[in-house]
Amino acid sequence: MKISDILKQKEITISCEIFPPKLGTELEQSRRIVSEMAALKPDFISVTYGAAGSTAGFTAELAEAVESCGIASLAHVTCVSSDRESLTDYLASLKENGIENVLALRGDMPQGREPKRVYPHASDLAAEIKSMGDFCVGGACYPEGHPEATSVSADIDALKIKAESGCEFFTTQMFFDNDIMYSFMTKFQRKGINIPVIAGIMPITNARQLQRSASLSGTTVPRRLREIVERFGDKPSAMRQAGIAFATEQIIDLIANGVNNIHIYAMNKPDVAAEILDNISEIRGI
Repeated sequence: MKISDILKQKEITISCEIFPPKLGTELEQSRRIVSEMAALKPDFISVTYGAAGSTAGFTAELAEAVESCGIASLAHVTCVSSDRESLTDYLASLKENGIENVLALRGDMPQGREPKRVYPHASDLAAEIKSMGDFCVGGACYPEGHPEATSVSADIDALKIKAESGCEFFTTQMFFDNDIMYSFMTKFQRKGINIPVIAGIMPITNARQLQRSASLSGTTVPRRLREIVERFGDKPSAMRQAGIAFATEQIIDLIANGVNNIHIYAMNKPDVAAEILDNISEIRGI
């Protein structure tokens, strides 16, 4: 099922994300994670794409495994790893396995090699995917502005180009301060962009995870979350519980304020996603 249709049909959607293995020997473990995540009945599951397309084959395989569980899948693909030939082959593989949804991303620059430059921007990639088949295409957005953008306003101008190039929804980078998201949505709507935005929430279950996530994305860490990590970071069980509670509170506040589409960056941890979904089970059913 196309994600654009899911977003139209349901008032509240909850989706999850998994990442594929680096080695084929780990594929069976990843399939077990897919099964456990699918058992939670998310509205869709996205499958990421390794650096420089290093896991492209596994992305397609796991997306097919998601579909076989009766859940819509969203397969990622990146500009930096794609040329027309590789993209054609990848999309053909997706189509052959009944995968209708693709997330078009620029991707992180590969280490030690030159990126492919056939598609300079995610908007170029999105337009090419739309020209190659009847795919529902999504894109990424940054509530605090892309780290390389000159301003949030300029970044939103780029999002408008993405939407005009064929993106039918956006999923945000993780954020920990909902006020930043609300400010972004106001500016987004003022630009006249009328496609759904899915809020990306990452449960922080250990201190090292927060440090890495914040340094990679430049995401603002609010005082309340910093204090949680300072207080519980060296107590794994307490940190896990507090991180899940923080993410749950974020999601409840978002839905209460009309941001009804939530994406959980579950980091291949079905148990974490399960606890969050249990915490919002009655809200989700409204």
